[in-house]
Amino acid sequence: MLPRNARLTSPEEFARTTKVGFRQSSASLVAYLHLTQEPTPARCGLIVSKNVGGSVTRHRIARQLRHGLKDQLAQLPQGSLVVIRALPSATTLKARQELDVIIPKLIAKALAKK
Repeated sequence: MLPRNARLTSPEEFARTTKVGFRQSSASLVAYLHLTQEPTPARCGLIVSKNVGGSVTRHRIARQLRHGLKDQLAQLPQGSLVVIRALPSATTLKARQELDVIIPKLIAKALAKK
């Protein structure tokens, strides 16, 4: 589980991150990273829509992604906002492995253009 201070909660934060932030895609995930100037810890959010599967499948994928994001929090720049969108092709094992690859690529892309 992500700590409370590491979660995105408002729709405005999700919208800002997905519209303004850097984007990195893989076969089953799309990751967005928005760098802010705020001296706060990195915060993350998930989007797992109904087209991914039934309720049990969606929640299983969300749990796996949250667990993977918890491991990645230390790598994220301070004040960053991250949103992970699961695509219909996401399966729990595949999504978790892709998350471990996509986050470092996204950080490198954002820091290179900063």
